[in-house]
Amino acid sequence: MHAYDELYLDLAQRNLGDAFDFSLVALGIDINTFNNIFSVSRVAKQFSEGNPKYVAGMNGCELARCILDESGLKYEDSEDAMYLDKSPEYWAGWTLAYYQWKSGKSFGEILSKVPLSSLLDMYDVYHQMDISKSVEYLDTLTQMMYSRLRYYRTLIGLSQSALSKASGVALRQIQLFEQGERDINKTSAHTLFQLSKTLGCEMQDLLEI
Repeated sequence: MHAYDELYLDLAQRNLGDAFDFSLVALGIDINTFNNIFSVSRVAKQFSEGNPKYVAGMNGCELARCILDESGLKYEDSEDAMYLDKSPEYWAGWTLAYYQWKSGKSFGEILSKVPLSSLLDMYDVYHQMDISKSVEYLDTLTQMMYSRLRYYRTLIGLSQSALSKASGVALRQIQLFEQGERDINKTSAHTLFQLSKTLGCEMQDLLEI
């Protein structure tokens, strides 16, 4: 099941593409900063769930401002800019919107495995191919790499030992979760709660899907 009808997919792709282009090119937001802001934003969650306000109810520049304003990041705004000559940044947002719709994964989950910088690295090879080729490659990447616990930990700049101290979860347990040697999906609700509370995310965000 997709979160919203395919009828809206083209507009959703164009809007997210324009939002990425406006943020990264027109406003000059650092790509890693924007990656982290967008990954955990309410906007990303609502967009992925098909909320029409975010999928189709505003243009890409307005969507970008919602993402940035929610984060509290200070930026120098500019007039709306959506160009016919599409940038690699636009392609990254356009492709990400499609992949999220197709896969049903959250934006946070996708970007924890394939950050925006990696999406941009795909541009030269994949932007002229059918999008199904990008989907195949992204499927491969999202099934690899590191755990969601590690993603949220590094997102806020905590070491494993600092997370252990702040959450009360044993350091060795955190290490085993991140190495995939212990299944975080089978840990206690209390452990998940302590980790998610410390990391500022939802308990389900830490589950490996």
